[in-house]
Amino acid sequence: MGKTVESYRRALDKELRKWSGFAKALRKEHRDAFENMMNACRNYASAGSNATRPILFEPMVVSILLHHQRALNRIEKELDAAREQQIQP
Repeated sequence: MGKTVESYRRALDKELRKWSGFAKALRKEHRDAFENMMNACRNYASAGSNATRPILFEPMVVSILLHHQRALNRIEKELDAAREQQIQP
């Protein structure tokens, strides 16, 4: 018996290819940002496949949000450390 449901990674790759026209229409600097978001989807593909969501776009968006949240957390820590250094003589 074969699989009836396509693997998440394969479905994700197919979905990302569908967005290539959108990406090509973007300016260079926006295209780079878009590619970073798509890389976030790829980086969290294992988690996305475990989410078992029927709509592929949902784990893609959550992957991008998680990537952005981690970046914000890192920036906040760096900012707090910089502020601490300013306070100390």
